[in-house]
Amino acid sequence: MAAEVHVVAHPLVQHKLTLMRDKDTSTSKFRTLLREISTLLAYEVCRDFPTTMIEVETPIGKTMAPVLDGKKLVLISILRAGNGLLDGMLDLIPSARVGHIGLYRDHKTLEPVEYYFKVPDSMSERDVIIVDPMLATGNSAAAAVERIKKTGPRSIKFMCLLTVPEGLGVFHAAHPDVPVYTASIDERLNEKSYIVPGLGDAGDRMFGTK
Repeated sequence: MAAEVHVVAHPLVQHKLTLMRDKDTSTSKFRTLLREISTLLAYEVCRDFPTTMIEVETPIGKTMAPVLDGKKLVLISILRAGNGLLDGMLDLIPSARVGHIGLYRDHKTLEPVEYYFKVPDSMSERDVIIVDPMLATGNSAAAAVERIKKTGPRSIKFMCLLTVPEGLGVFHAAHPDVPVYTASIDERLNEKSYIVPGLGDAGDRMFGTK
């Protein structure tokens, strides 16, 4: 199966991303921009979701109209920075269920270590969107998808703000069936596995911890 990467090049997305890259953007402004851009990205991620027709009665009369098909969507945040993308997505899809997976990167091996996992009880036949601002080395993203696949969802998509060719290579080597939605494919990783030019550590900038 061919790996899919969708770069959301909408001018509003790119404008907000530029403001987020600016090192002088405040923590509060960064959080606001993250919420806004996540709503715009969610619109694109959900573009091809299946619908079914139901009968509704408007103030004027009855008609057949589309609604989302199947069980409710599940949004899964990779802690902690993924939580910054959740609020904007829930503004757009308030009925979505929410799950969390906690992964941290071992600074010596750069491999992901899981410390928390909580998702809705019934994942079968649900559509899942996994969110994390950065797909850098690709290791954490690949590990998260591997964990979620074991719960048996109908489909999985991965949404991030930024990624790089190296990370996409690792991710799609492990999961060629999972499409990635992103606002930008940046140049490369540096020696510390940070995205260049990137926007720094999304979690630290979002929570003001550094």
